[in-house]
Amino acid sequence: MTPRIAFKARFAALAAATCLAGIATPAAAQGSCTRDQLQDMADSWISAVERGTMMTMELGEWVDYNENFARGSLGGFLDHPREVDWSLALLDTAQCKVFVEAVMLDEQRPLVTAMQFGRGFFGVGPFDHIVTDAGDWLFDANATYEYARRENWDVIPEGQRNTREELIAAADAYLDLFNDATVAVPWGEPCARLEGGAYTGRGLPTDTCNVGVPEGVELKNRRYVVDEARGAVNVFLEFGADARPDSHTFRVENGRLRYIHTVTYCEEDNCGFDPFDQMLASNPDMQPPYAD
Repeated sequence: MTPRIAFKARFAALAAATCLAGIATPAAAQGSCTRDQLQDMADSWISAVERGTMMTMELGEWVDYNENFARGSLGGFLDHPREVDWSLALLDTAQCKVFVEAVMLDEQRPLVTAMQFGRGFFGVGPFDHIVTDAGDWLFDANATYEYARRENWDVIPEGQRNTREELIAAADAYLDLFNDATVAVPWGEPCARLEGGAYTGRGLPTDTCNVGVPEGVELKNRRYVVDEARGAVNVFLEFGADARPDSHTFRVENGRLRYIHTVTYCEEDNCGFDPFDQMLASNPDMQPPYAD
């Protein structure tokens, strides 16, 4: 084969592979992922974090990894073992995507993270990862852990589940409220909002998530992972004019909001507000006693 013919053959093979890669998106994989397969993906991510290696995951030849909405290195994050003290996995069989929220109470660098990733024909990925630590919005990993582990995100019986469309609509109503105060949000009661290390739940039937949100703030470029079985939806978005990397996760029961989790990355201390410890000193109710 001459060099020119060999080049054409390689180009044709590359074009075919590119075409297949375009097909091998989460959308193309619709219907090809079961809950068991997605749970295996979620478990493999937790295992990768705890072992500090990518080798627990079925990766493709190329790994597309974004950290806080910028290109990053998966190996750079998985550079040493970290114990995962609490995690929540949402499984989206329609998109073949997984969301994992995790708390790591590492003494040297506690973390609260949120991850969306999918699967194509060539392995898991791409990865979109929000990583928060000291100085990020209302950050207190220990409080996040203590509040989150007391919540109930169990699978909902089939006859009591909301549809995919209803879950997304409930999430969008809450998110739209930031830029439109007239939006009708399906508030539940009780409802508990976990925003960083701040919490609105006190274990009371009157607990509410309707405690106010900023006004005139647009939440853009939303990406969803929906788990009808858990009555839950996660949304990655760009928060406000600074497009801060943000994760909002919602639990919906009987069409009403039950839990809301927020994980937000800040480039400056507490996103430009007073440090969280100062906020707590002036308003200790931001961290109510743990409800046992």
